[in-house]
Amino acid sequence: MGRYAAPHAALAGTLLARDELAGWLQGMTRYSGGGSDRPFWLEAYGGRSYSVERMGWDPVYVDLLTVGVLGGIQPDRLRSLLMKSDDDSLLARFLPVWPNPAPIKRPSVLHDEAFIDAALGRLLSLDMPTDEEGHKRPWIVPFAEDARDLLDAFRQQVRDWEGGAEGLLLSFIGKLPGLSVRLSLVLGMMDWASGDAEEPREITIAHFGAAAHLVESYLLPMARRAYAEAAGAKGERAARRLVALIREAGLTRFTTRVVLRMEWTGLARSDDLNPALVVLEEADIIRAVENPAPAQGGRPSRLYIVNPAVHRRQE
Repeated sequence: MGRYAAPHAALAGTLLARDELAGWLQGMTRYSGGGSDRPFWLEAYGGRSYSVERMGWDPVYVDLLTVGVLGGIQPDRLRSLLMKSDDDSLLARFLPVWPNPAPIKRPSVLHDEAFIDAALGRLLSLDMPTDEEGHKRPWIVPFAEDARDLLDAFRQQVRDWEGGAEGLLLSFIGKLPGLSVRLSLVLGMMDWASGDAEEPREITIAHFGAAAHLVESYLLPMARRAYAEAAGAKGERAARRLVALIREAGLTRFTTRVVLRMEWTGLARSDDLNPALVVLEEADIIRAVENPAPAQGGRPSRLYIVNPAVHRRQE
């Protein structure tokens, strides 16, 4: 964390670009003492102040921690991460884009490097104002009144979407009002950077309307596709997790006690495991069999055998 926070203390923002995000996400919990980088990256989304304590070094204080993350991930790795991840809203902060395959076609128009250089030059020329104490601070870009009305209507629409979602998709949808506000400012700055408009002093209804349309017509459908494996009713989500555990551990039979002791994400409590068992039994993926009582007495743990087809499909 320190290597990201240290240079960030003097910059308005940082972009982290990774070809493959799966390794980066899984590496957040690599510490032997049980520590994790996830709290840092959760804070990096909000643009608030943050301090990093480093053993043997002076702490680093960041007034405005803002880090963008860009990268790719294979669909199978994404499914695995979604099924194993705790819902701490880190994945909900990403905008997954999973379009249909593009047609194989040679480009007929080249990109305009002069236009790109000019636009980036204008964006890089932006500077934050200085407060009374001489500190840099962000400037406030308010919403126009009609844009506020549209934002209120969009928030109600998001509430309706939330009613039909669960789990990780619900967390993503909960971020959409704030995301649309961010995008509306981005669109306004893009218009200005391209030389077609004045520097935005307020968020207009045109820019917020475009942002809300982008969210509803493109980003939300992309998220529904990406989160499909982790969506659905609670029992179905837990059942998918249990199938993933069975395959990864190569289980041909198991008891409920064994599964609970494995502390698999989303299956560590009986309240989570029992609905999964019901779903898989109804689908003939597992079957309950008699389990003799232990010699020392007590109630036997429930024993299940696994349909061999579960493992054949993986071969």
